[in-house]
Amino acid sequence: MAAASTTIKVAPLPNWSERIGALKNIPPVLRFVWDAAPGIVVSNLSFRVAAALIPLSILAVTRFIVDSVTNHQMRHVPLSHMFWWMVLLEFVLAGVATFMARIIEFCDTTLADRFTRHISLKLMTHAAKLDLMSYEDPVFYDKLERARAQGVDRVQMLQVGGRLIQEVITTVSLAAAIFIFSKLLLLGLIICVVPAFLGETHFGFMNYSLSYRQTAGRRELDYLRVLGGAKESAKELKLFGLAPFLMGRYSELADELYHQTKDLSKRRLTFGSLLALLGLVGYYGSYAYVIYGAVIGTISVGVMVYLSGAIAAASANIQAVFTSFSGITNQALFMTDLLEFFAVKPKISSKASAMPAPKPIRTGFEFKNVSFKYPGSSRIVLKNVNFKLGPTERIAIVGENGQGKTTLVKLLTRLYDPTEGQILLDGKDLRDYDLESLWKEIGVIFQDFMRYEMTAAENIAVGRIEDLDNQFRIRAAANKSLAEHTIRRLPNGFDQVLGCRFEGGVDLSGGEWQKIALARAYLRDAQLLILDEPTAALDARSEHEVFQRFAELTKGKMSLLISHRFSTVRMADRVLVLADGEIAEEGKHDQLMKSGGQYAEMFELQAANYR
Repeated sequence: MAAASTTIKVAPLPNWSERIGALKNIPPVLRFVWDAAPGIVVSNLSFRVAAALIPLSILAVTRFIVDSVTNHQMRHVPLSHMFWWMVLLEFVLAGVATFMARIIEFCDTTLADRFTRHISLKLMTHAAKLDLMSYEDPVFYDKLERARAQGVDRVQMLQVGGRLIQEVITTVSLAAAIFIFSKLLLLGLIICVVPAFLGETHFGFMNYSLSYRQTAGRRELDYLRVLGGAKESAKELKLFGLAPFLMGRYSELADELYHQTKDLSKRRLTFGSLLALLGLVGYYGSYAYVIYGAVIGTISVGVMVYLSGAIAAASANIQAVFTSFSGITNQALFMTDLLEFFAVKPKISSKASAMPAPKPIRTGFEFKNVSFKYPGSSRIVLKNVNFKLGPTERIAIVGENGQGKTTLVKLLTRLYDPTEGQILLDGKDLRDYDLESLWKEIGVIFQDFMRYEMTAAENIAVGRIEDLDNQFRIRAAANKSLAEHTIRRLPNGFDQVLGCRFEGGVDLSGGEWQKIALARAYLRDAQLLILDEPTAALDARSEHEVFQRFAELTKGKMSLLISHRFSTVRMADRVLVLADGEIAEEGKHDQLMKSGGQYAEMFELQAANYR
């Protein structure tokens, strides 16, 4: 249980230079906002500017009305012919303010939706460009998790930014009115709210620091939540009695995060309240000064009402400006995670002068002294591997688990680059070819293939997404993989949603899913077909049928087959035996059996299980 707490790493509290420096994040974020919905941005700002000037306008009209009534009653001065028009104007201004507040709220909501859509698509697009090695790095996952969270959670930054602009304009207009009567009055108001601003800023940055170091812990909480309610884990949870263990681990980690957050909130409540009192002192001191001026007759009642309203509104708006600015700097600090994610560049990419993949492939692939180890690991997975794969050749790769079979496929498809050596295609280094063009010529089905919670047709179409609307090709691929019989038994055939995530979905057995995955490879109709344990979930009869069909369909084509079942590799033109990251044996099935080496030993061990 104690191990759960070790996922929470400590991050130093950002210093003031880093905090102020975070403001550099605002321009690129504003660019995201503008790109998301330029028309809504312009409308929002226009209405906010207009709304910001209304409070001072209402106070000016109120001053006129109060002074007119006072002079009429005390001095019997006739009411101005504009008096009732000014009363009507005050009503109109109040109505316009209410109406504009609704419009601004509508603009905020619409802009937030457009921004979330825009930034989510941008995140997905950028994530799709990154290397496979990124997804195998937990540090990257933390960065991705924070970027996803900030891309959505920072939506409030839009409202805070718009509100700040409106508050600044309102504050400047009210401050100008106060300044005309007394410079010291305005200065006193500002001085009294500065401590509260500094306190809010400090605690905002502390909140960022806490959120940063809790990233891994919150990611573990999400994992435990999924684990405790996923179909894939339900059987073992019940049979192994894992629920109490998972709940205990979740509870301990959640409590730790809760207490950290609670401690910060308590400190913010205590010190924030004390600092806020200074703002009240400034307001009521200024208010008393204005009342005193009215009592001794240095200002009129209308001016008193005018200044009292301006002081109250200015005090509230000055605090609001400082709070909003503090919020902006806090939000800007959070946006560092989003911008850092966008700054991550793939290490494997196409050269500027990259060539298109050859069509047709003439001499095939060649591994020349290829060695490989995963980033951050000292273990060499493949060592000095040499072999060729001709354009019409079928090669099978066998070996025990962990010998580098799937890694070899990742290198062949250039999901990784070799640590040492070269992989050639038609005599040229694989790195000289355009990646997108290369991938279009390769069809791969990995043993951990995806099960898309989409229709059966869409599940097949992902193999060649441009054929999504080509029902003829999709059905032909299903027929080749022997998935068509399974699909036709579904209630809605090819339009049936697969999986249990959505209402009306139908789940398939492991073998049925595998046939769907194989259909993707056939739909791709690539020059090189790679099957990594393609029949692991099939029974013996289905396996025989699939490989009989595979032998027919790949005749005269380049294909690479990885399998633990030696009965299926006999159809290959050549077999490579991987052991300790090296090619230990190579040849046809009959040759390898006669040599009596490792292949023959593994074959006999497996065959003995069926006797």
